[in-house]
Amino acid sequence: MPLVSPLLAAPGAIAPPDDHPEQGVPWHWGDPFAEQRTAARSVAVVDRSHREVLEVTGPERLSWLHLVISQHVTELAEGTGTEALVLDSQGHVDTHMVLAHVGEAVYLDTDPGPEATSALPKGGKQTLREYLEAMKFWSQVEIKDVSDELAILTVLGPEAGRVLSALDIELGTEPYSVVPVGRGFARRMPWPGRSSVDLAVPRGELVDWWRRITDAGARPAGTWAFDALRVESLRPRLGVDTDGKTIPHEVNWIGSAAHVAKGCYRGQETVAKVFNVGRPPRRMVLLHLDGSPEIYPETGDPVKLGERVVGRVGSVAQHHELGPIALALVKRSAPVDAELLAGDEDRVVQAAVDPDSVPAEGAAPGREAAARLRG
Repeated sequence: MPLVSPLLAAPGAIAPPDDHPEQGVPWHWGDPFAEQRTAARSVAVVDRSHREVLEVTGPERLSWLHLVISQHVTELAEGTGTEALVLDSQGHVDTHMVLAHVGEAVYLDTDPGPEATSALPKGGKQTLREYLEAMKFWSQVEIKDVSDELAILTVLGPEAGRVLSALDIELGTEPYSVVPVGRGFARRMPWPGRSSVDLAVPRGELVDWWRRITDAGARPAGTWAFDALRVESLRPRLGVDTDGKTIPHEVNWIGSAAHVAKGCYRGQETVAKVFNVGRPPRRMVLLHLDGSPEIYPETGDPVKLGERVVGRVGSVAQHHELGPIALALVKRSAPVDAELLAGDEDRVVQAAVDPDSVPAEGAAPGREAAARLRG
């Protein structure tokens, strides 16, 4: 059953459309563009309590996790966190998660729903918990789904520190710093935007925490605002910006979520080989979309260069400054300064690659293409 936030019943909360991946939490609170501006310039709070949370305890929790996820965590200090993946045997991304090491436990939180599943090599699906349970063998670890106990709220914006201080939360400035907060924790994130902090609070106290945070000056914002800033930050969402062939190198998860030097995890050979001797076949870019027709592509739609398909559309967002934007996986061979078409059927629009989203080898003229669409 999907997790449903009690804040959906609050005055002003607008639920997402039925086919939207952010089911269970407010999509916006009446003015999504103003919510974005506040999150970018001041401070806002987003209900992300639909995220699934696992707790891993036991004396071998770090050494065991080190063997089954893509990140180096044998020395993950208490009071820190990181991001990590589960890969299949070919190095394709199955699951993305964010970690927090608090006290005697490591918490793993993931996006909700089918996108948070891990694909079995021979087909079918298993949840992240099922995958971890299958890999436990004789290790001294315990795995517990605590999604019904802990809920995630995200405070974001340059004034997030002021709100944290009002809540008596003293958090370090380094990315992935973690401190215990009652029965939960606070974790600083490097995205989206300039300052973002995840708060894991008791689910039964979610409404009280929301009230305390907004009383401290944070504006209520929905997942619409969060996603727009996530897209601007070039941070992918599993199952939206990835497909069954995605490897970590294509979506900026090398380093942040996948370690290239450590061995002993499924898919590591692909990670090391592509990093050391090759280039990934695709790369994730930011597309500026022509918004004049007031139609937009959808996740999974093709990206074309002329009649040739060169990629797929991922997250599509309406940004308060950039206008309509999208993340897309495009072939490395596709020129970044070309005018592209994004969408399918009656929702095809012109698109231009933002050159700042392309590694150093990208060509600067892409900025001119983006300007043509805006002007």
